[in-house]
Amino acid sequence: MVESNIILPSKPRLVSEDGNKGVYEIDNLYPGYGHTLGNSLRRIILSSLPGAAITSLKIDGVDHEFAIMDGVKEDVLNIILNLKRVRFKLLTDEPQAVNLKWKGVGLVKAGDIELAGQVEVLTPDQYICEVTDKKTELNIEMYVQKGLGYVSKEELQKDKMSIGHIAIDSIFTPIRRVSYEVENMRVGDSTNYNRLRISVETDGTYSPREAVERSIEIMILQLQSIHDFKGLDEKPEEIIEAVEKEISDVHQEKEVAEGEDEKEIMKMRIEDLNLSTRTLNALANAKIRTVGGMARKSAEDLLAVEGMGDKGVQEIKRTLSNFGILLK
Repeated sequence: MVESNIILPSKPRLVSEDGNKGVYEIDNLYPGYGHTLGNSLRRIILSSLPGAAITSLKIDGVDHEFAIMDGVKEDVLNIILNLKRVRFKLLTDEPQAVNLKWKGVGLVKAGDIELAGQVEVLTPDQYICEVTDKKTELNIEMYVQKGLGYVSKEELQKDKMSIGHIAIDSIFTPIRRVSYEVENMRVGDSTNYNRLRISVETDGTYSPREAVERSIEIMILQLQSIHDFKGLDEKPEEIIEAVEKEISDVHQEKEVAEGEDEKEIMKMRIEDLNLSTRTLNALANAKIRTVGGMARKSAEDLLAVEGMGDKGVQEIKRTLSNFGILLK
């Protein structure tokens, strides 16, 4: 039978979750849709989930990023590079000021940053610098704010900055890495449907499941906004209702079509199944003449049929599996 409708895929299924890492699968994707959906979700996950990062900082006694500080092992440039690796979670949309104050010899880490009530450090063990002189005092004021993707310091410098503040390149994305794989799977008679496997690792701002869910929501909202040229003036609620109704109609049509297809399959005669002559004769002698007749039997029932052996039963199982049917 020639397909005229594109069936809908399954909901995402959990494969594994371990801390900030997660792997999820989506089955029954129409041929080619695995790469279409996988690439779209990957790009959205990387570029469209908001995160928090340091956008500027001020170090007491330092005028520019190429300076060297007495009593500190790293120069200012390396300190900034280490601060870029510190991951924050911001519980407000407003920029927040945080401070790092240190006196005496020791290793300075992200966990030593003094935080405002709306800010969390997700990587407290991130190394920042080493103070080698007990008389050295380190005082760094930083501004943390929300954003998307990557923003260069040149872009940030367009906004007015306080005297002495150094703008830094900001990596806002809360995603450490994301990848996807596509493999073929069987759906009914077809063996070229897609299974999409998505692997996500976050910095802790979101769980990997939240990252996938939010990316799907973003994609749906983008498509809803351009759905139905005539309905561009409709309210978002009306568009959502229309989309949900169409999805419901497709589900109903799919269920009806699947039911009709199953009935037709059950009526198929065993002579049309390319079974071996021995298996056909054994089934005919037992008065089993259709697919439905075989499907109502168990493996034990078929083994009890005269002239039927293990090979015959395995042959029947393989044939029925092509139609997505299992023995009773």
